[in-house]
Amino acid sequence: MEILISIVIFIYGLVFGSFYNVVGYRLPKGMSLIKPRGSICPNCNHELKWYELIPLLSFIIQRGKCTKCKCKISLFYPLIELLTGLLFLISYITFGFSTELIISLILCSYFVMVVVSDGRYMEIPDEVTLTMSILLILTEVLSYGPVETLKLIVSGLALFGILFIFMKICNFIFKKETLGGGDIKLEFFNGCLLGLPNGLFSIFIGSLLALPFSIFNIKSNNKNIIPFGPFLLFGAILIYILKIDVVKIINDLSYLI
Repeated sequence: MEILISIVIFIYGLVFGSFYNVVGYRLPKGMSLIKPRGSICPNCNHELKWYELIPLLSFIIQRGKCTKCKCKISLFYPLIELLTGLLFLISYITFGFSTELIISLILCSYFVMVVVSDGRYMEIPDEVTLTMSILLILTEVLSYGPVETLKLIVSGLALFGILFIFMKICNFIFKKETLGGGDIKLEFFNGCLLGLPNGLFSIFIGSLLALPFSIFNIKSNNKNIIPFGPFLLFGAILIYILKIDVVKIINDLSYLI
C-alpha cells in the first residue's frame, strides 16, 4: 500500500511539474495561463493534443520532437517534470500525510516554478511569490495558530529588510545591480517558512551552492550574473526537509567548546 501511495504522489508531482513548466514559461512573457488553454509548440504554435501532454511519456514516445513540425523539444521540460515528481516523493517520504507535507509541497512547487522562470528569463514573477506566500501563511495559521504565524511573518519581513539593505550596500560599492528584486521578495517567503536564524542560514547555503556556478559562468562567458533565486530556495529545501535547526546546532557546539 505504501509503495502504491508513493507512486501516486510521484505521478501527481509529474503532472504538477508539467503545469509549473507552463507557469514559469508564460508569466515572465506576460502570457495568460488560460489562453491558449492547452500547451503549444514554441516553434510552430501547434496546440498539443492530450496524448502529447502526458508527463515524461509523451516526450519519450515522440522521441523529443514536435509531432507537427518535428522540431526538437527541449529536454528542460521533462527534466522539470521529473524533478517535481522526485521532490513530491521525497516530501511524502519525509513527512508522511501531515501539515509539514503540505508546506513542503508548497516550497518545492515554488522552487520548481522559480527554476523555470529565473533559469529561462532571469525573472521571478511577483504573482508566483505572492501566491505561494499566501498559501504558506494560510497553512501555517491552520497548523501553528495565528500567534506563531505572526512571528514567522515578522521573520519574513526582517529577512526581506536585511537582504534589501545588503543589496543597496552592494549596489553602491560595485556601482551596478547585484541582486534582483525577485530575490529580495523571495526571502520574505523563506523567512515565513524557516524563521529568521534558519532563513539567514538558507541564504548562506544558497550562496555557497551558487558560487561554483558563478565562477564557471565568469570563466566561460565573462558574465557574473546567474539566476540566484533557485539557489536561495534550494537552500531552504535542504534546511526544511533535513530539519536543520541552526540555533540548536550553535547551542550544541557551545557546549562542546
